[in-house]
Amino acid sequence: MSGHSRWAGIKHKKGAADKKKGKLFTKIVRELTMAAKTGGGKVDNNPRLRKAIDDAKEANMPMDNVKKAIARGTGEIPGVSFEEVSYEGYGPGGAAVFLTGTTDNRNRTSSEVRKIFSTHNGNLGESGCVAWMFESKGSITIEKKEWKDEDRLMTIAIESGGEDVKSEDADLFEVVTMPADFEKVKAALQSAGIPIASAEVTMIPQSTVPLSGGQAEQMTALLEELEEHDDVSDVYANCEITG
Repeated sequence: MSGHSRWAGIKHKKGAADKKKGKLFTKIVRELTMAAKTGGGKVDNNPRLRKAIDDAKEANMPMDNVKKAIARGTGEIPGVSFEEVSYEGYGPGGAAVFLTGTTDNRNRTSSEVRKIFSTHNGNLGESGCVAWMFESKGSITIEKKEWKDEDRLMTIAIESGGEDVKSEDADLFEVVTMPADFEKVKAALQSAGIPIASAEVTMIPQSTVPLSGGQAEQMTALLEELEEHDDVSDVYANCEITG
């Protein structure tokens, strides 16, 4: 199983238990604002904004908050000016870590991210040091307990533009797409009545680094603390936790 999916599985299991609603809302508001800022406030022309609105609905965020965040992004109402940032580095065992986020103070965020890496036996690297190890792909997962027919899933996914259907995970099928085909494939699966567990455009590692024991524990702690930081939106790693 690929490193990004293994980490996604860990996140799925811990779920809302370690995510306070206020912190989650903060991240969603920032994503709504940045999506509107970079792609405009019209959902039909902005897949990133559509995804952010879906996340807001799933988190039961009041629509008034959603509308205000979008309006701040388009400049209709004033607000804090955010910029997008990305960081790259290495965790325990030499596993690559790539993260993206938004901040209103780049120097502060860089300092705090560097400290998190150092605390968990990792190192923040220079721009470009690990980004080349990851490829942007659409990832759609379906729980096997909710959908049994792998052949039909494969047919629908491929005919609608999907690249591959993976079933190495004991609990999940994963449909992989090019980013440009992601929405089309997702819509085709939904139209066929296939229940989707998660759907996102993510960064998939081209190779993985197996981690176990103390290194696996340190890496998990590193990734979790990075994810919990208010300025961090997404965290990707090429580790495969083997035990």
